[in-house]
Amino acid sequence: MVVFDRPKALSDVPLHYCPGCTHGIVHRLVAEAIDDLGVVDKTVGIAPVGCSVFAYNYFECDMIEAAHGRAPAVATGVKRTNPDTVVFTYQGDGDLAAIGTAETVHACARGENLTIIFINNCIYGMTGGQMAPTSMPGQVTTTSPYGRDRKIQGSPIRVCEMLSTLDGVAYAERVSVDCPKNVLHAKKAIKKAFQNQIDKKGLSIIEVLSTCPSNWGKSPIESLEWLRNEMMPYYPLGVYKDIDAKEEDK
Repeated sequence: MVVFDRPKALSDVPLHYCPGCTHGIVHRLVAEAIDDLGVVDKTVGIAPVGCSVFAYNYFECDMIEAAHGRAPAVATGVKRTNPDTVVFTYQGDGDLAAIGTAETVHACARGENLTIIFINNCIYGMTGGQMAPTSMPGQVTTTSPYGRDRKIQGSPIRVCEMLSTLDGVAYAERVSVDCPKNVLHAKKAIKKAFQNQIDKKGLSIIEVLSTCPSNWGKSPIESLEWLRNEMMPYYPLGVYKDIDAKEEDK
């Protein structure tokens, strides 16, 4: 009896991510959601610049590489010209919350029928560990060597909280993949985000709190502890918007 197997939507190739990085876990969850919904043949993923730039090597669905930050714009074009496709973007915090802020916000404002998977590890992973829009107050990075100072660099952006205020967003939830319980919940949230798109409810965004041991300068275990002790209090897990819940309240 097979208890655990590779999802069919996930390619059988080694991942390039650093040891302890949680991108691989999220890739699996996305692939499992695609398998569960039986939509691999009509799914298109958009992978922009960042650590996940090679995501097109890891999924068995069609994939498109987008310019840095432009994944929601590319996804909009794909979805509008092929409305029956299931389209998702896979973006890091530097991509989505910095150079791609405008594309993200306006896709949400327009209510594009898309699914956004947003990886928040509080740092620029691929380019050398610079401060990201989500870097924590006091967090040391290569561009904030004395720690992020609110008076100089401002405060971090809480993406789910911000985007949940826009009418076009159907579902916004922040999850984590730091332990089995949270991994299982993250899968449920990601699957719901895809189902919302299939049901034509509007834009869904899942923010995943993730680790970056290499740029944090920590071991994989230390990174998980830092995520729980430092990131989660500042970025609380939970549903920030769900139009299904509003309908149930009526």
